Formats: sequence, C-alpha cells, structure tokens
Amino acid sequence: MQKTLKRYFLVFTLPTLVAFALAFIIPFIMGVYMSFCEFTTVDNAKFVGVSNYVKAFVGSNSFVSALGFTVKFVIVAILSINILAFALALVLTKKIRGTNIFRTIFFMPNLIGGIVLGYTWQQMLNAILLKYQTTLVSNSTYGYWGLVLLMNWQMIGYMMIIYIAGLQNVPTDLIEAAKIDGATSWQTLINVTIPMVMPSITICTFLTLSNSFKLYDQNLALTAGAPMHRTEMMALNIVNTFYGKTGFQGVGQAKAVIFFIIVAAIGAIQLVFTRNKEVDQ
Repeated sequence: MQKTLKRYFLVFTLPTLVAFALAFIIPFIMGVYMSFCEFTTVDNAKFVGVSNYVKAFVGSNSFVSALGFTVKFVIVAILSINILAFALALVLTKKIRGTNIFRTIFFMPNLIGGIVLGYTWQQMLNAILLKYQTTLVSNSTYGYWGLVLLMNWQMIGYMMIIYIAGLQNVPTDLIEAAKIDGATSWQTLINVTIPMVMPSITICTFLTLSNSFKLYDQNLALTAGAPMHRTEMMALNIVNTFYGKTGFQGVGQAKAVIFFIIVAAIGAIQLVFTRNKEVDQ
C-alpha cells in the first residue's frame, strides 16, 4: 500500500501544487519584484531600486502610525481572545446542561463576514456613544476599543472550540493524581491542565496573531481609519496607498512585502516559543 501511494504521489498532488503555484507562489514572486518598480500596470514596470521602501517610511508617517496601532491592537486582541476563550472552554467542559447549545451560540459569530460585522457593530456602538455626544470616529480611543470588542466577539467562539478539544484530551488520571496529591484547583490548572493543552494554545495564539495582523474588512467597515488615519491598520493602509494614490502602486507593494516579512517573522518566533513549552503526552 505504501509503495502504491509513493508511486502515485505526484499524480494526486500535482493539481494542488499547480494551483498553489499559480495562485500564490508566482504572484508572490512578481509582487516582490514589483515592489522595486514604479508602475501602473504589470507591463509598464520600471525598476527604481529601494526607493519605494524608503518612501514607505520617509514619505509619510501613516505607515509607521498604522504599524504602531496594529501592534497595540494585536497584543490586546491575543491576550483577551485567548484568555476568554480558554475560560469559556473550561466552563463548557464541565458537566452542565446545555453545553452543546452554548458552544454553537458562541461559535456562530465566526460565520459572519467581516464587512457585515463591522457595519453591525458600528451601528450598535455609535447608538451607545451618541448618548454621550460622541462616535467611534470622533476619538481614536473609541475606534481602537471598538475594533478590540468586535475581534473578541468574532473569534472567541472559534478559539473556544479548539481549547475544548485540547481540554478533552487531557488524561483524567493526571487530574485525579493531582487531586490525590492534594493540589488545589488552581494548582492543577497551572501545573497540569495548561501544560497539557499547550498544542491548542500554540494553534490559537498563531490564529489570533495572524488574523489580528491581517484585519481589513472589519477595520474598513467600523472606522475606515478615521479620525485622520489614527485607527488605520496595516492592511487598510496598504490598500489605501496602492489604490488611493496615483503613482504610489510600487510604494503600496513595498509596504505589502514589509508587512509579510513582519507577520512571518513574528509568527515564526511565536510558533517556536510556544512549541518549546509543549510536553509529550
């Protein structure tokens, strides 16, 4: 059986590899090259060296501002989403009635599109803030916490499902042994449960990290970067540069390459760090 699988391996994987190359690898390579060019279309690209990368940082402070805003958002989003999702998973793995219903309810926001979520939360939050004679876009602080709230509402249920799967795989004999040894519930959680669910923590941290950095739809619908681009995240800043400024397509592409490098580097560091904390079961 193994010999047969190895023999026909390329037959089954070739269509996927071709599709992946056409949809990702080739456009990515072209994108990196175009980041060193001045262009309006692919056919009229003119090589200009690293000037696009210089303009990304020197020409305007909007990209640096968007980077700082995004980093602050990502830190708070990762901590809040994972802590709340893990807490919900702990509760819903107890023997209480209606756990399946609650799991479904908490997971449902993840099925709603980002644009719909953004406009829905914009209407709800502005309705509350109008009572205090302000809106989401009148103060960047309101826009920031509005994005954090939206992201939490959308992703907590998804992360909760992953944590539930991890908690259900924790050997019961370890929990019982800890109780026999006199460990408190808190000590059991810290010294037994959390180390055993580190694979789930690795996955959830990576997903929240990548999704928070790449946030675009919700940012566009909720605040569109207002006021004065102070709530503009990196993805929105790149799109606005590429499509909103004539002759800045190369700069927008350079920002996209920088964005990729930053997210890839941080994601790789996070994976290495959390995987080193995992224990063999």
